[in-house]
Amino acid sequence: MPFVDTNVVLYAVSTHPSEVSKAQIARTLLESADICLSTQVLQEFYVQATRQSRPDALSRDQAAALVEALTRFSVQDVTVSIVRAAIHTMSRFNLSYWDAAIIEAARELGCAQLLSEDLSHGQDYNGVTVVNPFL
Repeated sequence: MPFVDTNVVLYAVSTHPSEVSKAQIARTLLESADICLSTQVLQEFYVQATRQSRPDALSRDQAAALVEALTRFSVQDVTVSIVRAAIHTMSRFNLSYWDAAIIEAARELGCAQLLSEDLSHGQDYNGVTVVNPFL
């Protein structure tokens, strides 16, 4: 099963005219696929989706309901071992801690693919390969 990064979930709720195609792809992924995500993805989604500066911001209740709905998928908690592994991956691949933590959560769930727009398409992070679903 692929692991889904926060940007995919955010596109699924986007109503911005310039993101229509990405929103459709993201919705299709979330509706038709068995996916994995992490508590970090849920947290980032909630914060970004309700950000007042976002033109299509969700209400707190709407975002909370969507977070609850996303828990139907496999959700990896961010554990101490993931934090340690992320610190190592961050250094090894020169990534931000947050990107490395996403990669390590995907690895912990046994996901070979990470669906993300934020990392380099096709890059293999020691067994977790990034796939940009919007290309």
